[in-house]
Amino acid sequence: MATKTPLSTIAQAFEELSQCGTKDEGLPLDKFCDACSLVSVLFDSLGLAFKFAEMEYVAKVGNLVEASKRFATLENIVDADVGNGTVKKQRSPSRDLRRVRQGLDLVRALFEQFLSSKDYSLRNAASTAYAQVCAPYHTWAVRTAVSAGMHILPSREQLLLKLNETDHSAKKKMRRYIKASRPLIDYIDKLYISRKISLDW
Repeated sequence: MATKTPLSTIAQAFEELSQCGTKDEGLPLDKFCDACSLVSVLFDSLGLAFKFAEMEYVAKVGNLVEASKRFATLENIVDADVGNGTVKKQRSPSRDLRRVRQGLDLVRALFEQFLSSKDYSLRNAASTAYAQVCAPYHTWAVRTAVSAGMHILPSREQLLLKLNETDHSAKKKMRRYIKASRPLIDYIDKLYISRKISLDW
């Protein structure tokens, strides 16, 4: 039996989650939170450079866990906030969902950059992923702090060691996460778009 690692656990959780949602029933919020909570270990493995992402991500997932006591699905929280006019309000479940979605997309982009070349440094992969996913929504001060932090990222080899993976095993699991997370990220985006909520925030 294969050894369980953080990457294998995350890949499996998102594969299972991608099978959960149906158009009629919606995506269960509690199962979504369970899968998302596993991702924080990846931000932790990246060290201080991604501490901002880890802290924000963990807080937002925690808020959604609380929301799951009142709402059954992702659709329920967006509909409730639409009804209350609180979609973009601080600490609203819909805003927290949007930020968690960005965290998932950041990991996807990081993995894609990691896979693009064996010679690609983690610093380059993380910088490109951040520029694609998060930078457009962050203030100049946050972008500057992140840029400075990129210089103290662990090496590619150090990251693999922290995650208990080889280059080969990590790539397989990263591909599994990318494949499972893409439709989930699109699904979340459509929750907003279908309710005439733009994604530029």
